[in-house]
Amino acid sequence: MTIDAFAELFEPADLHVAQRLSALGQDSDDRVALAIALAVRAVRSGSVCVDLRSVAEQVGVPELPWPQPREWREAVAASPLADRHVLRLYSDGDADLLYLDRYWREEQQVCDDVLALLSAPPRATVPNLNRLFPAGWEEQRAAADAALRQPLTVLTGGPGTGKTTTVARLLAAVAEQADIAGTAPPRMALAAPTGKAAARLADAVAAEVGKLADVDKTRLSGLRATTLHRLLGSRPDTSSRFRHHRGNRLPHDVIVVDETSMVSLTMMARLLEAVRPGARLLFVGDPDQLASVDAGAVLADLVDGLGSSGVVELQTSHRFGETIGALAQAIRGGDADATVDLLRAGGDAVAWLDTDDASDALREPLTDRAAQLREAALLGDAGTALGILDSHRLLCAHRNGPYGVTHWNRRVERWLSDRTGQSMWSQWYPGRPLLVTANDYGLGVYNGDTGVVVAAPDGLRAHVGPLRFAPGRLGDVDTMFAMTIHKSQGSQADEVTVLMPPEDSRLLTRELFYTAVTRAKKRVHVVGTEASVRAAVGRRATRASGLARRLRRRRAQK
Repeated sequence: MTIDAFAELFEPADLHVAQRLSALGQDSDDRVALAIALAVRAVRSGSVCVDLRSVAEQVGVPELPWPQPREWREAVAASPLADRHVLRLYSDGDADLLYLDRYWREEQQVCDDVLALLSAPPRATVPNLNRLFPAGWEEQRAAADAALRQPLTVLTGGPGTGKTTTVARLLAAVAEQADIAGTAPPRMALAAPTGKAAARLADAVAAEVGKLADVDKTRLSGLRATTLHRLLGSRPDTSSRFRHHRGNRLPHDVIVVDETSMVSLTMMARLLEAVRPGARLLFVGDPDQLASVDAGAVLADLVDGLGSSGVVELQTSHRFGETIGALAQAIRGGDADATVDLLRAGGDAVAWLDTDDASDALREPLTDRAAQLREAALLGDAGTALGILDSHRLLCAHRNGPYGVTHWNRRVERWLSDRTGQSMWSQWYPGRPLLVTANDYGLGVYNGDTGVVVAAPDGLRAHVGPLRFAPGRLGDVDTMFAMTIHKSQGSQADEVTVLMPPEDSRLLTRELFYTAVTRAKKRVHVVGTEASVRAAVGRRATRASGLARRLRRRRAQK
């Protein structure tokens, strides 16, 4: 075989790295070059490794002249690049996982640090939780009780299952636990992968703390949330190393990380090495949602690899009604028949438009909302404009193409222009919905924040939440009549319209569909063919990783 026979699988950069490393390692075996290219491709696709035994099925082209798996593994193991630890192999049962060295080391480190935390002795003194978790919150009380007894807890659950309520009241219990033990008040940190997620976490926890007794409010006063980058201390000379590390630990006694499904393997490694011995760590998230943009699926791996040891799941949703909850569960469980049946049944909370061309059906409702938004903005009514904006989201899987946000943003602008007789093609206009695409700590806006341009006596103003400034001060923003499902993660709207791409879209997965549907609090409108719906439910967003395998093996050896 020659690597040229596999060229269709790769970007030029994948092949360039493979050729360059093979030359540096003085290895002329095309099987090794192919393995390197696949490892590079895997990272670009979100995986941290590639399984040499099953890669043909994973990439969907078994007809190519793949090397025989055992001989392929032996060729890679015998390569000078393996001797120099440029390439790493991890074999376990039915898998031969090939890594680039960085990701092998990071995965091993995360495994070691997680198990070290779990091996710490349990906390003996646990306060009575009935005061903080009254009747009706039994699941949350049990989760908090587990988290109070162990140094590492993974708290999972779908939207509306009370994760934030559990976090706020758990922190109150941790502070009470310290009082009972006669120790100093614990130093607490709230963090999330993105600025927007951190802001949402801060607001949600503050709202829950506001419901607590005065003694708990006093104990939790001054609690703030930040991004993981800021918590660890960003450095101007590198994006992958931080001021806090194993030689300069974080000072906190308790660290809560929300939206952990969005945390990459690299960021998790940097966080764990910075946590000081004796600290308590709480990972919060939904493993069925979309994973990190960067390589890794750490939350799902922790849930899979740790099982009941350290993992607590909340199951009862308090956010949306029974119909949306049932639809989410059908998608999550991979039940395409049940998903289709629920969509067909419809009702007040669920609607389905079985079509591959949504233009005619969506034109009027989308233009109506855009016109209402513009009218409120022209009247200078920012509160109403923001309320209209937050009442509905049009979610797309793609950024570009006929099913992408760029196309639909332009389409809604054109429809709005046709209705009003006024051009919407200038950069700033009243009623333009905004999506912030980069953090601006000076302005206090974060990637994922939403807003609207509103008319004012002194000119146009951009309103992003409670903040208000001249539009020109905003650097990185997009128009947001539509947004990607990835960008919507962690947010909610009363009503959500999900625009499904064709069934052959590589982005169409169960995790994507589940994430989109669970953004809706009151009503979800799915637009797409039955073939697309079934393809989404039946296709998992698989990311190759060995973390769960390592955790299971190490736990079994104890």
